[in-house]
Amino acid sequence: MLRLVGILITVLFAIATVVLVWPQFFQLETVFPIAQIVASRAVLFGALLGVVVLALLLLLARPLRGFAASILIVALVGAAAIGGIGALRGFGTGSLPEKTDAALRVLTWNTQGAAVSAEQIAAVITEQQADVVALPETSEEVGEKIAIMMREAGTPMWVHHVNIRPDVPNGPQAWQTTILISTKLGDYSVIASSRDGSSNTGSVPSAVAMPVNGQGPTIVAVHAVAPREEAMTYWKEDLAWIADQCPAGDFILAGDFNATLDHMASFGSDGGDMGRCRDVASRTGNGMVGTWPADLPELVGAPIDHIMASANWEPTGSVVLEDAGGSDHRALVAQLEPAG
Repeated sequence: MLRLVGILITVLFAIATVVLVWPQFFQLETVFPIAQIVASRAVLFGALLGVVVLALLLLLARPLRGFAASILIVALVGAAAIGGIGALRGFGTGSLPEKTDAALRVLTWNTQGAAVSAEQIAAVITEQQADVVALPETSEEVGEKIAIMMREAGTPMWVHHVNIRPDVPNGPQAWQTTILISTKLGDYSVIASSRDGSSNTGSVPSAVAMPVNGQGPTIVAVHAVAPREEAMTYWKEDLAWIADQCPAGDFILAGDFNATLDHMASFGSDGGDMGRCRDVASRTGNGMVGTWPADLPELVGAPIDHIMASANWEPTGSVVLEDAGGSDHRALVAQLEPAG
């Protein structure tokens, strides 16, 4: 009887391990609570190592050796699979390549409202030589202050802004998203459907900015709702909307996706991770570096902030900035070069 119980537990553990290591195969990556569990692969890796230690201890008890050995094998295979996935996506690179004349630097930073000052943001933009900056949860007032500082520093930027509830005075800054775009990229304008919310992410706003003369990338500052249990439907709708923003053409998506690459498995097309856009961090060695929450070590947190680009851009580097400046998100910077 005990042997049968051991076999049943082993089978159940093996199934659970496979589901959590590769939920995409079972189309469970956006299902509660699996979506939450797989957000940090490092935590899952640590849990499996804990099972390995426990199984090794159980091996000391002669009656449990068969059961312990089977659990040990499953846990080791699961941990190895996670390690392999991590190695493919990258555990972190320290710096960006030198910026070329043709390169485009993109920065995204969920500033958690007023947690990060305009001065701090402007200093990071200057240090990173960013040309495009997506700032979820940043007010228009802060964006304008940054633009003034950038102009005074000799690197002027246009500021664009969306407020999902402009009728509410002093509403939470989570209702706002700001984009700054270098003037050297030309004039941009946020499309009407972003401003009036007729086509946008649902609970927190994204912003689609298009070049006025039609030349240059369409830039989408992304902010999806967090996948809380009561918001799972809205979260999946937000991800679907974001994927729709990268059809064939010239596009750059940047922001707080509130989703990892695992969650995006069903939203890519033609080799892209979201629509036809490809994730830059995972293609430049930073795909496993957590951007949230900032108070956890980088390899323990969840990589939910992304910069993605269509195939006409070649990712040449990325970096997650260690200092979050008071926000609960770390900033992500990427360098893109025109492909071909």
